[in-house]
Amino acid sequence: MHTIDHIASQLLGQTFDQLSPREQKVTRHMAARTHIARNLATELDRPPSFGQRAADAVASFGGSWLFVGLFLTAMVVWVSLNAWLLHTRGQTFDPYPFILLNLFLSMVAAIQAPIILMSQNRQTEKDRITAEHDYEVNLKAELEIMLLHDKIDTLRQTQWAELLDLQKTQLDLLASLTGQAAQPPTAAPPTV
Repeated sequence: MHTIDHIASQLLGQTFDQLSPREQKVTRHMAARTHIARNLATELDRPPSFGQRAADAVASFGGSWLFVGLFLTAMVVWVSLNAWLLHTRGQTFDPYPFILLNLFLSMVAAIQAPIILMSQNRQTEKDRITAEHDYEVNLKAELEIMLLHDKIDTLRQTQWAELLDLQKTQLDLLASLTGQAAQPPTAAPPTV
């Protein structure tokens, strides 16, 4: 069983107090042998407020081809209506260069942009939390793999020592059977 201080110093190369809060959290989970992964979808999906729902709806609609199509249709109708009125009555409600249309377009853009930004900010916050969680899970997995490598290396060294002892015993037995003095093995175990 590894302690918090052992994990911090051996695997992360720092004392526990020098680690970032996220690394300390991972270290505590490793020492306690507890899971760190959790379902963020349920944590992040608390009911949004009315303003958040409205911002998401505006961002969803404003970033769609339906919006682009309706917007282009409205501009074509506006310009066509003004051209028709100019041709039939000699006067329009918004003469060229369509200053009233430009005013409406500017107002839509001025209102739509901050609402879309609100929705994007909320999504960015969700993405940040997800990225932090992914970092914690990845760090824990990496540290667990390092611990497994240490265990395998320790087991291999132990097995090499046992094999050398067994070989020495076998050589001693063979030597006693043949009446000769046993020669110690000269080959060292391979290191990896």
